[in-house]
Amino acid sequence: MEKMRRDYTYHVRVEEQDLDSKGNVKKTAVTESESLSVDGVRVDRVVAKDGKPLTADEAKKESDRIDKEVAKGKERREKLENKGKASDSRGDEVLTVSRILQLGKFTNARRVEMAGRSTIVVDYAGDPDVKTENRFESVFRDLVGTVWIDEKDRTLVQVQGHFLNDFKVGGGLLADIRKGSSFHGSWAKINDEAWLPVKFGGEGKIRVLLFAGFNGREELVTSDYRKFRATATVLAGEREVGADGEVVPDAVPEKKP
Repeated sequence: MEKMRRDYTYHVRVEEQDLDSKGNVKKTAVTESESLSVDGVRVDRVVAKDGKPLTADEAKKESDRIDKEVAKGKERREKLENKGKASDSRGDEVLTVSRILQLGKFTNARRVEMAGRSTIVVDYAGDPDVKTENRFESVFRDLVGTVWIDEKDRTLVQVQGHFLNDFKVGGGLLADIRKGSSFHGSWAKINDEAWLPVKFGGEGKIRVLLFAGFNGREELVTSDYRKFRATATVLAGEREVGADGEVVPDAVPEKKP
């Protein structure tokens, strides 16, 4: 499944609303990106902000940022592989199912139908008394929520939950998520082969690093799924995309004399 996802690129639109103490919207920011895999590392390349394409200087800085992100992702993946650990598409460590079960419990399993497919729904509650080994485990330990799993493909297709406690990384300097902050996400099967993200969102008070954060809502929506190869060859009926993730313009037919 992961290998098939790497063959796809898609558009990502993120709308972030900052709220005041009364719940009124103070500021809305919209970022549009192209999500693609570079050397096996999934990155989101920003192409526009608040409806305006990046300037040449901004595009150059974004290209440099992507290069650094890919390099760091490959470095993280190599370190994990040397330790015999698995990594995700961005080079971050993947928690095993057995470890997640140690951090909490899945209960109340039931079967429902979603988009004509049999889906298993299970509730999850983290155990606050479990000792965690890293910051990723702390996320699962302090969560309650519900997951939807496609029964045939055995893959996550929907999730929702919220934090039971304040969640901090580095004493709150790296990340600070307040109790009650919630999130949701969903995936869809594209071209009857790959499960790709459709929509993700969150609401609450979240601060990441010292200079960025929001107290409000964030919604991420993906669209325009395109399958590509290094040679820019795609399946019939799909738009052609080059190795850089850009859509290859259709050839202009020659005019007859």
